[in-house]
Amino acid sequence: MKKLIYIIMVIAALGAAVAACGSSGRDYSRWVDIPASGWAYGDTLELVPVDTSLHDNDSLVRRGLRLGLTHTNNYPYSNLWLEVTYRGEKFSYRDTLNITLADVYGRWLGSGFGANYQHEVVLNPCADIDLTRPVAVRHIMRVDTLRGLDRIGISVR
Repeated sequence: MKKLIYIIMVIAALGAAVAACGSSGRDYSRWVDIPASGWAYGDTLELVPVDTSLHDNDSLVRRGLRLGLTHTNNYPYSNLWLEVTYRGEKFSYRDTLNITLADVYGRWLGSGFGANYQHEVVLNPCADIDLTRPVAVRHIMRVDTLRGLDRIGISVR
């Protein structure tokens, strides 16, 4: 009898775990590495959220658009100015972001440990975005080449 109760509890727990893992839709993300030599002012990074060679992708979605970035201790500034451009069904959107990376005392914000830190910023909580078109990201800092950044990415969830 105890064994039967134990088996029923295990099956119920596994069923609850499987139900909790379900999602109402797909998540799309794309990351690009920034060269060790730095990110030049005129270079625009283009990230396409979906793999366009697959045929079962969504094309237009209305979900949250997020931007993520990773940097090292060698990043010389406490913030990062970015310009992000993406297209929807009818309109093109351009956002200007000032991402705070460190507090007033110079301590890095974000998650991470050691010499690497990651930040995530919600660009639009309910974006009308065409997943097959690139999301363009460029830095608009007042330097020619920006060093200390590792990766820039976007996610649609």
